[in-house]
Amino acid sequence: MTQIRNMAQMPFLHPHGVAVMPDVHAGIGATVGTVIATHKAIIPAAVGVDIGCGMNAVRTSLMADDLPDSLAELRRDIERGIPLGPGGAHRNRDAINVPLAVCASVGDKVANRAANQLGTLGSGNHFIEVCLDENGAVWVVLHSGSRGIGNRIGMHFIERAKKLMEEYFITLPDADLAYLPENTQDFRDYIEAVKWAQDYALENRKQMMATVLRSLTHRVKPFDVTQEAINCHHNYVEIENHFGKNVYVTRKGAIRARDGDLGVIPGSMGARSYIVRGKGNPDSYCSCSHGAGRRMSRAAARKSFTIEQLEQQTAGVECRKDASVLDEIPGAYKDLDAVMANQADLVEVVHTLKQVLCVKGN
Repeated sequence: MTQIRNMAQMPFLHPHGVAVMPDVHAGIGATVGTVIATHKAIIPAAVGVDIGCGMNAVRTSLMADDLPDSLAELRRDIERGIPLGPGGAHRNRDAINVPLAVCASVGDKVANRAANQLGTLGSGNHFIEVCLDENGAVWVVLHSGSRGIGNRIGMHFIERAKKLMEEYFITLPDADLAYLPENTQDFRDYIEAVKWAQDYALENRKQMMATVLRSLTHRVKPFDVTQEAINCHHNYVEIENHFGKNVYVTRKGAIRARDGDLGVIPGSMGARSYIVRGKGNPDSYCSCSHGAGRRMSRAAARKSFTIEQLEQQTAGVECRKDASVLDEIPGAYKDLDAVMANQADLVEVVHTLKQVLCVKGN
């Protein structure tokens, strides 16, 4: 609540302050599960450092009976095909165009690694899943962002914003709410860099999805992709029109849910996930939650739960069940069904997905 109140004090919010999603939890500077519309300024920490983090989900023509009895080999295929964890890299990628604003913010060394990290998952709560919907149709769902380069972009501009506050003698309720005014070069550089990182994250998910679908072809009969539900960010900033004004909408842990928009709200690796359709609620800036939201920190989860509990809570899911993923145990997250009930005015459920395979980036 302190973070939300601090955010609501910022003088350039338009028009009604902070829209808080039902999966909200504490973050750095701004809560995760927050949407703000700002006029002539952006708060980099409200966008976060995993710029462009988001979801990709596709439905296939496969049905549950088409999957092999054991999914262990498919999981190993995916883990071999997609580098996992921090710093994972593909080799011999073609060079990609990194604009000067990005190179200046992260340095040439990090920028040169960007191509090698395309098609890699990352760590934390990033994942790849095979799921079944209520009709038994097979879906592939994945969650990732702009990898190390997006993190470095975010950190650079958070620090630049703090330095600007010092130069202008601006005192804030929280130093991490430092902002970039629209009339500054830092703002213009940030807009260029953050848009590039969001595009990079989008392409990263596309490449991983292609790899997962190729892995699937080796284990099942021929199939088609029948629907792409979404490839969309939930940590990002975009120009939109709300309440009669063009504003910078920052969604930190929230997805856009305009009338008719399809989205993915994932559960933890032992819970259900949802394909949803937006209702275009204006008071939420046409947004909804991006997941269940954590109810405890990673450190607290590792202290609170055992491997035996992890095995129980992920029963029936082909996934790792060891200490390295203990902080992602379903019990560390809020009840997603309660989150969904609390946003019935924001989205309607189109499909309910149940994980049968989960690859974690840890």
